[in-house]
Amino acid sequence: MNFAGNLLMNLYSMTILIILFLQLKKQDTKDSLEYKLYKMMIQTTFLLITIDILSRIDSRKGIIYYYFNHFGNFMIFALNLVIPSLWLLYVYMQVYQEDVRMRRLFYGLVVLNIINIGMVIASQFKGWLYYFDAKGVYHRGVFYAIPVITTVILITLSYKIIIQNRKRIERKQVFTLAFFAVLPCAGILLQILFLGISLILNFLVLSFLLVFLNIQNYNIYTDYLTGVYNRKKFDLFLGEKIKAITENKTFSAILLDVNDFKKVNDTYGHIIGDQALRMSTRLLGSCLGVNDFIARVGGDEFCVILDTSKQSELEDTVHRIKKCFATYNETKNQPYELCFSMGYAVYDFHKAMKMEEFFKELDDLMYKNKQGKKYNPKMVLITD
Repeated sequence: MNFAGNLLMNLYSMTILIILFLQLKKQDTKDSLEYKLYKMMIQTTFLLITIDILSRIDSRKGIIYYYFNHFGNFMIFALNLVIPSLWLLYVYMQVYQEDVRMRRLFYGLVVLNIINIGMVIASQFKGWLYYFDAKGVYHRGVFYAIPVITTVILITLSYKIIIQNRKRIERKQVFTLAFFAVLPCAGILLQILFLGISLILNFLVLSFLLVFLNIQNYNIYTDYLTGVYNRKKFDLFLGEKIKAITENKTFSAILLDVNDFKKVNDTYGHIIGDQALRMSTRLLGSCLGVNDFIARVGGDEFCVILDTSKQSELEDTVHRIKKCFATYNETKNQPYELCFSMGYAVYDFHKAMKMEEFFKELDDLMYKNKQGKKYNPKMVLITD
């Protein structure tokens, strides 16, 4: 690809990145680590494309061209592991949401990038990764494959995390996370096979667009604190479930309220309270199936929707939740206990309740459970 063609392609890619960045700033998740990592990837890619334009100034006369060319190639190689490193961190946060383990991974990737920069600096004297001949023409060095292999390893680790935790990730997110590296990898293959053709960054921009459309916008329906769905998504999902039911195929729901949560906040502070809510959602998630739905519908209230029409299966899930939290409270290292009041029921096709009516029924059952009152044995609730 000649310089003019490369310039046009890069300018087109830079325009897409600018649009993505402006749209990203409008979102209300600016404090989340996922947002910051995604923004850093966009900014780094924009910088790399700008540098790539400079690195394409090859075999031209003049001292300015000479320095632009050398500077561009130096920066491309020095920063080439930044994007796959950030992507690995992004995938990790999408799956685990754990700050402590995240720091370990982060520091390891920082060391890896520092080593890579050291090799690039050494290449200016040894020509290990690349060099320029007497005419100023770029050539690959004997160790050129090392950063390429390292990039593939980082991408492979990302895929390993996605595959091993695919049941913990929403199905649409799994596809997007898995497909992200396909286009850049195709660009890497083309660059290996055909010297002078470099579409890695341009293909990467298309992957960022895919991520934005399918994951970043997905955050509109995600509760920032706990990582589960929010009330807006719950209302939409519950409405869809009610519309789709038949006499032979309905669903169940459980409304849960954290007992004495205000006391936890007042006694230990809001930071500990936030940790308690996050732990509650993790424990709930461990009790549910892959296709079960969980949303935070209030400050300390959650609702689970199960794809089951059987009362026995619903009660099994309720008791599984009870056992899980009892085990946690026995083995925990926290100064508080986590327990729920619950209201649950199978949606009755013949009652044809509206969404608000069904939710009110769950809320009434939960309130009765909290007050310790007896009622319809078909709606028996656990007492924490």
